Amino acid sequence: MAEQRYTVDIETENPTIKRFVFVLMNDFSLLSFASALDALRIANRMAGQTLYEWTLIGDGGETARCSAGTEFNLDSDLIELKRDDIVFVCAGVAVQKHTSKRLLNWLRREARRGLRIAGLCTAAYTLAKAGLLDGKRATIHWENQDSFSEEFPEVDLTKSVFIVDGTRLTTAGGTSSIDLTLKLIADDHGEDLANAVADQLIYSSIRTDQDTQRLSIPTRIGVRHPKLSQVIQMMEGNIEEPISPAILAKDVGMSTRQLERLFRRYLNRSPKRYYMELRLQKARNLLMQTDMSVINVALACGFASPSHFSKCYRAHYETTPYRERGSHGSRVAE
Repeated sequence: MAEQRYTVDIETENPTIKRFVFVLMNDFSLLSFASALDALRIANRMAGQTLYEWTLIGDGGETARCSAGTEFNLDSDLIELKRDDIVFVCAGVAVQKHTSKRLLNWLRREARRGLRIAGLCTAAYTLAKAGLLDGKRATIHWENQDSFSEEFPEVDLTKSVFIVDGTRLTTAGGTSSIDLTLKLIADDHGEDLANAVADQLIYSSIRTDQDTQRLSIPTRIGVRHPKLSQVIQMMEGNIEEPISPAILAKDVGMSTRQLERLFRRYLNRSPKRYYMELRLQKARNLLMQTDMSVINVALACGFASPSHFSKCYRAHYETTPYRERGSHGSRVAE
């Protein structure tokens, strides 16, 4: 049986073929890269013609390894691009380590030429390090938000799944690459084609830049209690200057004892303990993802003294902040 053909009439007659340039950094997220690439491939198939082309490049021009360990052959080194190319920088774990000076200089050069440049997953770090996100709205994977905010205060960081701010585009990672690519397809050739691509991907809910990347608090903690969610939201928003349980309770209209019972019942820990775990989790992210001093990490997470921070950290993670930092080495590429 012959393959059934699916075609969608596109809104632009005789469209110009656009080229996407995927810059693959070592340990890049395979899902983020593949999601964007396959959306482009399907767009060509659904349109019945070549709308998009792509090429894979990277520092060195030979191979790039994804975080799952698979190596990809690159088409070329960091070459000079065409003015209408769209650059998708693909990163993943250890993005600081793989952000080389050569890559940064190349990005700055291409940005000066007016190219649209996107950072997928953690590649917003690389764009920010190159100075390409100064004064712009951006997003990055939620696990890297704490360290990013500390290092790049001049960037307006959001929790959206993707952001388009002029010629700078960023995504939060994972399947958010699909959402960004579908938006670009819709901008180029209309919603019908973008929706047809989404259908082929079995992607039933296309997100916009108004959608946030993390699950809601009730979904994350598995409890739908409005006052509990409100308190946790206040805790997450006040890590550097923690709020006392008495004030938290008062702000949601209950007594401190009622708040204690609420946390014990639903989360099996006291409000104080839960708050401490949030602060220590942020501290661990900063230790592992930045070169901030241990003292500055302690202050950023609401600890008045390094000794108290170290004591709490050891009790929770069974190691000291200094050993945690030493076991992961420097985060920033030379």
